[in-house]
Amino acid sequence: MTAATHSSSFSAAADSADAVLLGLDPEQREVATTLRGPVCVLAGAGTGKTRAITHRIAYGVRSGQLMPASVLAVTFTNRAAGEMRGRLRALGAEGVQARTFHSAALRQLHYFWPRAVGGEVPRLLERKIQFVAEAGARCRIRLDRGELRDVTGEIEWAKVTQTVPADYPAAALKAGREAPRDRAEIAQIYGAYEHLKRDRGMIDFEDVLLLTVGILQDRHDIAEQIRAQYQHFVVDEYQDVSPLQQRLLDLWLGERDSLCVVGDASQTIYSFTGATPDHLLNFRTRYPQASVVKLVRDYRSTPQVVHLANGLLSQAKGRAAEHRLELVSQREGGPDPVYAEYADEPAEAEGVARRIRDLIAAGVPAGEIAVLFRINAQSEVYEQALADAGVPYQLRGAERFFERQEVQKAILALRGAARSGGNDPLLEDLVGLGSQVRAVLSSTGWTSEPPAGSGAVRDQWESVAALVRLAEDFARSRPGATLADLVVELDERRAAQHAPTVQGVTLASLHAAKGLEWDAVFLVGLTDGMLPITYARTDDQVEEERRLLYVGVTRARLHLTLSWALSRAPGGRASRSPSRFLNGLRPGSVAPGRPGPAGERVARPRSRRGPALCRVCGRTLTEAGELKLMRCEDCPSDMDAGLYERLLEWRAAQAEQQGLPDYCVFTEKTLTAIAEASPSEAGELSMISGVGRRKLDRYGADVLAICAGQEPGGKDPDDA
Repeated sequence: MTAATHSSSFSAAADSADAVLLGLDPEQREVATTLRGPVCVLAGAGTGKTRAITHRIAYGVRSGQLMPASVLAVTFTNRAAGEMRGRLRALGAEGVQARTFHSAALRQLHYFWPRAVGGEVPRLLERKIQFVAEAGARCRIRLDRGELRDVTGEIEWAKVTQTVPADYPAAALKAGREAPRDRAEIAQIYGAYEHLKRDRGMIDFEDVLLLTVGILQDRHDIAEQIRAQYQHFVVDEYQDVSPLQQRLLDLWLGERDSLCVVGDASQTIYSFTGATPDHLLNFRTRYPQASVVKLVRDYRSTPQVVHLANGLLSQAKGRAAEHRLELVSQREGGPDPVYAEYADEPAEAEGVARRIRDLIAAGVPAGEIAVLFRINAQSEVYEQALADAGVPYQLRGAERFFERQEVQKAILALRGAARSGGNDPLLEDLVGLGSQVRAVLSSTGWTSEPPAGSGAVRDQWESVAALVRLAEDFARSRPGATLADLVVELDERRAAQHAPTVQGVTLASLHAAKGLEWDAVFLVGLTDGMLPITYARTDDQVEEERRLLYVGVTRARLHLTLSWALSRAPGGRASRSPSRFLNGLRPGSVAPGRPGPAGERVARPRSRRGPALCRVCGRTLTEAGELKLMRCEDCPSDMDAGLYERLLEWRAAQAEQQGLPDYCVFTEKTLTAIAEASPSEAGELSMISGVGRRKLDRYGADVLAICAGQEPGGKDPDDA
């Protein structure tokens, strides 16, 4: 591979501008060397976009075309900003500012507030819910826990779309938002919330942006000072920009066009917060002279995973779908995605836990496995199943890594050892930063061997082990680094909330998984009503749910399992159907609007009568390979061996003729299923999993001829 997205947190610094370009593919190199004017990078999942833009900045700095202090790189999470700073530092581009929109705005607000407004900046309100509850009480409107969260979300949406309380009802109706309460009541609570903040001298995160925008609009001298400081802007995840963030970016830019934006409309999954891909999709309209570069070489996922991701988007509709990127995997082939159907949710969780345990036994690290679901409430059954299976796990979105008591204790011990320098007898005769860190942490009770089982004790051990691995990575990237250097690195990471990887299976919502990747991903609970979720009613809302599944699929590097349960609880009625987004992709399903076996068009998903059963022993089938054959792997086969060999020979010839891998014609499982069924007409052949309409049209005549004992093209083998 010429590029990769899966690498250490640290890398050796390039020793020249040209060295920065080494290892980039042609499109990434084009991004890195196009330093002037507006640039739009359309970057698919796993295509190395962060690599491209950090190397772009580093190349500009190392070649003398960009001054480090004049560059502001903006992204959406503290973690992403921390990672970007780390990469830039490793590439020799220290001094470049890499921040979130809120972090950059808050820094400017603190600096310019005394001059623009006077006095101290109001205190920052980090959690709104308590204030929203109090605002509701002032309005004599009682909100339950769910309503409180949803009303808070509506207030956040209103503020990032620059909607004042009086205009909220009309704006929410126009946007088609499903309000948790009467819109007039929400407007009332919103107004009371704003009054409450002002009375107590506090601002929230949205106010940080609003106030910065207000200062830059009103004070041209301050706006010009910022523009003199920052000459060049880079915006990552541009499909997630809100109208308020775009307004702030416009004020930073002024009349200039030294802007590079990076995004993928097919990964827009935060529209409920006010994010919109319109700014990305309209970039060429706004900047007709813009350079546009497409990154479609996927270095993350296998061809099998990429094929499923592309197939998922091929059924998408709407403006974002019109700009979808067709990914091309750069990796060797891997296993097919597994589709698994279960009787109920506990059975699904237990099945997933068993599969995870098998993967770990086969050598896949627990930290390289994730279970992703639509809503956080789905996590509990998987927590229980993994605990029962003795598999360590971590909940993403729970307590922040650097706020954990064991992590704070470990960093305190490292800081003490760093202060004592060479006077600490514990560190005498120890060579290397990794050995010193292990010695210091061992003195606090940590051991190099993990405790048995799972639970809180194992979770605490995993947290400290993550610090040890981070120290070892740090030492490899910076020979000669000291404990004091490591403590500085940890302080910077804590400030940016850039946590190291904990070695436990990750449980996370699909939204929380954005920007992450694992060797093995389990997408669970994929039923209609959950994905797309019940309250996704408009076409736009349903399409965002499809994009959410696409994001989930593209998190997987190698192993991908998609599963669903037919009922919620054991013994319940099997009333659920697999997600409509899987129609035409999972075995035995037909895509909406595609012709069926007899040419009849299918307008909607077929209803399922129940689980697929083995035609030999009657057991419920869950694995993709078994579903192709309609029998268990270990049940006896009635395959025609001679037919199978002829099909293999034909496939090899087709693949060579078309310049494709053999499996792109038909997989061996599909050929086995054909040899077992020995179809005599197109309708029978089309019912075999793996024989879609396209392959039926292309290869159907040949395959039926071979099954009939003829040569492809209709000739009798005796006449050949």
